[in-house]
Amino acid sequence: MTIRSFLPYSFLAFTGGLVAQEIVPLDPDAILIGDLPQAHVLLVGTFHFGYPGLDAHKTAETDQVDVLSPQRQKEMGELAEVIMRFRPNKIAMESQGEWLMAEYRTHKAERTPLGRNEYYQIGFRIMDMAEIDTLYTVDADPLVNDLYTGPDSLLHRPWLDSLYVGWDWGGEDAISKRYTELYKRQDLFERDHTLLGSFLTLNDDHMLDRGFGAYLHGGFELSDQRGADILSLHWYNRNLRIFRNIQEITTSPEDRILVLFGAGHMGILKHLFECSPQYKLVRLGDLVKQ
Repeated sequence: MTIRSFLPYSFLAFTGGLVAQEIVPLDPDAILIGDLPQAHVLLVGTFHFGYPGLDAHKTAETDQVDVLSPQRQKEMGELAEVIMRFRPNKIAMESQGEWLMAEYRTHKAERTPLGRNEYYQIGFRIMDMAEIDTLYTVDADPLVNDLYTGPDSLLHRPWLDSLYVGWDWGGEDAISKRYTELYKRQDLFERDHTLLGSFLTLNDDHMLDRGFGAYLHGGFELSDQRGADILSLHWYNRNLRIFRNIQEITTSPEDRILVLFGAGHMGILKHLFECSPQYKLVRLGDLVKQ
């Protein structure tokens, strides 16, 4: 006699019904979005064309891309043509204050050539092509800076100083060393491929997710959860504030906002825009297919 023969018929009928029943998942967007129009956002993560050496990874001079060379300028035009398929009407850049807008006014008035930085090569170029007359500088300092320099800094500084003891962006752990190798390979890829090819790789969803993964090792693995606290107060908070700044410049569901930042920001920003019903995220790779 099997175990099944001891079970009441009613129980078997009930469980059989559950197995046979087709489960239709609840679609949150049917409620949260429905027919609500969404502002569109295109995230374009970039490497820094001027190689200022401010990031943890430094690109060897022999592997740096000269974006002002005739060949790279041709490639820049190809990249800009793909971005223009998004039809942006606002552009948000990795800067603060009014200085960049002042430089754009000078560029327009005096027809000055575009400088090396991605602000100019991509940002100003797209503004000219799309006839956008205003740029938004939406970068932000992280909360840890406010705590360290604010009115209660004498209270916070001893704790913050102890928090950062032994911390660095990278590390000597096995995974951090693999990230170091990845960055070197990225440098070689950018050197040996077109700008469009490099940008499609930089902005691939999986690459962006893995890029954020670098912050979850190295200094993140400090004892007593100090690395988690640093990431919260520093890098993650900075990107949350950037997202909030972009929310503040979003004034209409008709907005089509190009966000131009260093690629390291995009893993977090992508996740934030994906989660918000206010926005529809557009991928650079999708524009190539148009």
